[in-house]
Parts: sequence; structure tokens; C-alpha cells
Amino acid sequence: QVQLVESGGGLVQAGGSLRLSCAASGRTFTRYSMGWLRQAPGKERELVARISWSGGSTYYANSVKGRFTISRDTAKSTAYLQMNSLKPEDTAVYYCAADNVIVTASSDYLGQGTQVTVSS
Repeated sequence: QVQLVESGGGLVQAGGSLRLSCAASGRTFTRYSMGWLRQAPGKERELVARISWSGGSTYYANSVKGRFTISRDTAKSTAYLQMNSLKPEDTAVYYCAADNVIVTASSDYLGQGTQVTVSS
């Protein structure tokens, strides 16, 4: 099992930037695909971005493509989500996710979540 702890959320104005971090512990970090999910009030949880165990493959939701960048640092067992040009519709609780196959919106390993609020 892997434990995930997010940090880096907060309040930012539209057009601003935030970087989320996800520290992983437990089973070997390198064996897991990592990703970020988000859930806004009244909406279903959605996949924002994911990165393969090797870091060689990434996926982004259309709504964040070109604005968000996912990365991972194996030596630090940490994954990141750099969020630029933030919009009010990016407001949500963001969850770090891990999966031993591929991260999806229903992946079981999730962090506790970090709130991101973008004001207009």
C-alpha cells in the first residue's frame, strides 16, 4: 500500500499559478502510475493529469491541457502538478492518486486532498 500527502493548495487570483506536491511513502514509488484528480462542489471527481511510472508518458484532461504540467521526482518519491493560467472553474479539491496499473478517476489510493480556490 502507498500513502499520499498533498500540499500546495490555496487561494489565487485568476491567471495566477500554484504548484501542488504529493509526497508518497510505503511501497516502492517507482512502481506506481501517479496522477491528480479534482472534485468541485456538486460535480463528480475527474481525472486532471497522470504520469506513468517511468515518467515517459503523460495525460491531461482537455480542460487543463497547455496550462498544467505533471511531473515526478523518483529520488524524492514526490509528484507535482504545476498549474498556470488558473481559471475560476479550476476551483476544486485536488487529490493525489496512485495506481499500480494506470490512474483513473476511480483509483483507490488517494491523498486527503488540498483545496484550490481561484477567484475572478
